[in-house]
Parts: sequence; structure tokens; C-alpha cells
Amino acid sequence: MIKILRYLRTIDILYITLVLIFVVTGVWLDLTMPDYMKEIIVLIKTPGSLTSEILVQGGWMLACCIGSLVCTVIVSFFGAKIGSGLSRTLRKNIFQKVGNFSKDEINQFSIPSLITRSTNDITQVQTSFIMGIQVIIKAPILATWAIIKILNTSLTWSMITLIAVVLILVFIIIIMLQVVPRFKRVQKEIDGVNSIARENITGIRVVRAYNAEEYQENKFKTVNDQLMHTQLANGRTFAFMFPYMSLILNSLTLAIYWVGAFLIKDTVGILNQVDLFANMVIFSSYAMQVISAFIMLTMVFMILPRAQVSANRILDVLNTESSLKNGDFAAPTREKGTIKFSSVSYKYPDAEEAVICDINFNIKKGQTVAFIGSTGSGKSTLINLVPRFYDATKGKITIDGKDIKDYDIDALHNKIAYVPQKPIIFEGTIKSNIAYGAVGNKVFTKKDIERAVKLSCSEEFVLSKEGKYDSVVEQNGNNLSGGQKQRLSIARAIARNPEIIIFDDSFSALDYRTDKTLRDNLNIHLKDTTKLIVAQRIGTIKNADQIIVLDEGKIVGMGTHQELLKTCEVYLEIAESQFTEEEITNELK
Repeated sequence: MIKILRYLRTIDILYITLVLIFVVTGVWLDLTMPDYMKEIIVLIKTPGSLTSEILVQGGWMLACCIGSLVCTVIVSFFGAKIGSGLSRTLRKNIFQKVGNFSKDEINQFSIPSLITRSTNDITQVQTSFIMGIQVIIKAPILATWAIIKILNTSLTWSMITLIAVVLILVFIIIIMLQVVPRFKRVQKEIDGVNSIARENITGIRVVRAYNAEEYQENKFKTVNDQLMHTQLANGRTFAFMFPYMSLILNSLTLAIYWVGAFLIKDTVGILNQVDLFANMVIFSSYAMQVISAFIMLTMVFMILPRAQVSANRILDVLNTESSLKNGDFAAPTREKGTIKFSSVSYKYPDAEEAVICDINFNIKKGQTVAFIGSTGSGKSTLINLVPRFYDATKGKITIDGKDIKDYDIDALHNKIAYVPQKPIIFEGTIKSNIAYGAVGNKVFTKKDIERAVKLSCSEEFVLSKEGKYDSVVEQNGNNLSGGQKQRLSIARAIARNPEIIIFDDSFSALDYRTDKTLRDNLNIHLKDTTKLIVAQRIGTIKNADQIIVLDEGKIVGMGTHQELLKTCEVYLEIAESQFTEEEITNELK
């Protein structure tokens, strides 16, 4: 938890100073009240005392009580501001940090775990901080000040209080040894619950189609019950805490008055007995303050272990350095749209073998280069290296004659438009989704958006909608078909007018007519843009300037459609699975 404090804002340091001032003031007021109580007792037992004198002392006690209440409210207010400010900073930093992660780091933590760390874990830290900053500052001050007040009063009473404090500390240590390991499991089990719930919601159609509701319910029940049993174990452990504290508190009060009764009995003189009785009442009040301070600490100890676990999980994310090191090159380049792979290999972390191995090819400006191969041959992994979603573990990739690792990542991405295999559509409007790729101060004009819609063959469905370009798009594009989402995703890339467009199997949801029209539009209107296309259908890529055939992560063929039919066995097998023998024969003519 201490390491997490470095994320406090400058203003929070001022707030903590104010908290400290008002805590000390509140403690002073709390510890001053017993002094007025002693005066009242003495006045009551002193002959000739006036009622007005008693009322004055009582008035001062009331003023101390109200003052302490005001201080507590102020401390709570500033504590809430500090806690909420800290959580805001942590959420912002985690969001930014995760946004800079490569896929390797995201896979390392897993998406459900990152969501839990960004929400539940930060909430745990915020809650503990709001409570803890008040108690952690107040309890030691209150306990120390109260102990100083009672040190010279009575050795017997002091020893009784010390025994009570020791019993509380021993109990707290025993509790912590039991619950801390469980709290570590709790956060991991919450990750598991999130993972199963996310899987079920994402795949709800498949679950229903296969009548697998019961299977999914059983999976969720397993992780949910596991979380419940761990939480119940912690709850049962903490259930002993407050009864035990009450027992110690009441036993201490009883012991002080029991010892005090004997002391008063053995004291000679009514005035001495009154003075001893007043001291006993005051000592009892101070002793209660000491015990109350430790009880306040136990409240922190109830939430601190889990908050500590959450803080460590948050720091794990914040302290993880992205494997993508940002370069500083952002100047314009002489070359435009050229790409070169030189002996490039990539291996996933902890994997035994490389996914792609010793890849070499050269792409010129404006060329259309396609990648094809069987499932798992490394096509998507290869093109994901271009925008640095991963970094090659071996070899070198250059764009426009410059190593991509030397580029400022923003400058690199400004050269590239990426259309993923699964189209990502954001909540908003058709217009906002297409204009999503605006860079820096650039603003897409209506003409830019209309051009992108037209070239992506989206015009028909966009203009048929009531709001046209301002039509509402739901989250994930739930009110659009698969083909509409795919075309809208392509329109977003076209609108950027980039040097390089990457299509990661982005035509799979399109019918053959739309596919052909779209490819023709790209060849005519984006002839100076380099196009990288991953595809499963040969019909989509047969007219590419160059086709690269991958098999088990290696290039087994490179050339045009006709050349590969003659020279590449793997390509010919793919062609035979998609075309008739007569069609292939005609292609070879």
C-alpha cells in the first residue's frame, strides 16, 4: 500500500496535512473531556459548590464533543477526496498503461484480470484508503496521547490496560495470519468469475444454439462457489473480532472499577476517596480511548489485507514495462509505402517453437500483396508485426527504409490503417466510426466520409437508414449485420488515406459481387496505397501483384496467381479445394 501512495496528487498532500491537523485537534478534544468530567465529580462532592459551576464544566464538555464531531466530519470529507482522487489517478494510469501494452503483455495478465484490476481492485484500495487515512493517523495519536495521560495515575490500572492491549494485538496477528492468504485467492477467484461470465455473455448465441446453458451454469457455479466459500471463511474469521473486542473492552472496564473499589475502600478520608474515584473515572475514560484506538485499527486490518493484495495487483500492471519500446523518429521519409522483411521470426512468450520463421520479402509502393495459407500458418501473426502489435523476436522490418523500432509509435501508426479480422465498431454514429481514424488536428470533411463510404461499398445501407451518416450505432455494432460492420471498418481505414492498409481477412463476410467491387475500388482509387491482404479465398487475392504462401510459419511460395499454380504445391492444393479442375486448367492457360 505504501508504494501506491506515489500516485497521490500534489493537492492530496495538502489534504493529508489538513487531515492531520483536524485529527490532532479532534484527539485533543476527546482527551480533554475527561478532565472536565473530573472537575464535575469534584464539584459535586465538594460542599458549597454552585450549580452554575457544574453547568460551566458541562458546557465545556459539550463544546469539546461538538468540536470533535466537526473535526470528524471534516476529516471524513478530505479522506473521501483523497481516496477518490487516488482511485481516479490509478484508473487513468492503468487505462493508459494497458493501451500501450503489446498483445504479449495483455495475454500475460488476461483481459478479465485487467478488467478486475481496473475496477474491483481499485475500489478496494479506495475504500481502504478513505477509512484507513482517518484511522491510521488517528489511532496511534489517540493511543499514545491517552497512554501518556494515564502513565502516572496507577501502576495497577496501567498493567491491566497493558494486558488488554497485548491480548488485542495477539488476536489481530492470529486473524491476519489466517485471512491474508485467503484474500490473495479472493482476487484471483474474482478474475475467474469475470472470465466465465464474459465468456458466457460473448458466446451467448452459441450457448443457446447448442443447449449448453446447463454446462455454462455448472462452470460458473464452480468458480462462484469457490469464491463464496473463500469469502465465507474470511467472514467467519472476522465474526469473532468484534465480540472479542467487546469482551476485552467490557472486561477492562470491570477490572478497573473492581480494583478501584478496593483502592477506595482502603483509602482514608472522604476527600481522598472522592479524588481517587475521580481518578478512576478519568483513567477508565482514557483506557477506553486506548482500547478504542486499537479497535479502530482492527477495522483497518479487516480491509487492509485485501486492499494490500489489490494494491499489489494494480502495481503489477503499472510496473510492467511494455515490450514495445517507443522510438523517436517522426520526420517525413523520402520513401512512401515500402515494406521490407529481413530474416524475420517471431515466437510467442514461453512457446517452444517460432510461429513464423526466417521471413524475407520486399514490397514496393502501391503494390497489393496477399498472404494465404492453412489455418495456423502464421498469416495474421506476420501482418501484426507491421504495426508493432508484436515485435519480431529475430530479424528486421523496415517501412519507408526505416526500422519500425526506430519510429515513434504514433508516427508509425499514422502511416498505417488496419482492418481487423473481426470488425470493431464503437458506440456512436456511422459518421463518428468512420472519422475515428482522424490524426492530430485533422478533421474529416463530409466529402472525405462520403468518399470512404462509397469506396467501401457501404453507401447503399448507409443512405437507406433514417439518419444516414448520423444514424446511431450501438456498442459493438449490434444493430448492424456482419457485412455492414466489415464494410464500415474498411471505410474507416480508407478515410485515413494512409500509406499502407492492412486487411486481416477483412472480406470474409462480403458476398462475391461486393468483394469484387470493393477490390476494384481499392485498385483504382487507392493505387498509390500499399495493400496487405490476408485471405482464405483465392478469388479475393488472385489479382494481387504478389501472393505469399505460408505453411507452418515459413514461406513456401511467392509470386502471382498463375505462377504459384505452376510452382507451389501448397497453393495448388488450396486452389483445388476452391475451384473445379476445369477452372484451374483455364487459369493455367
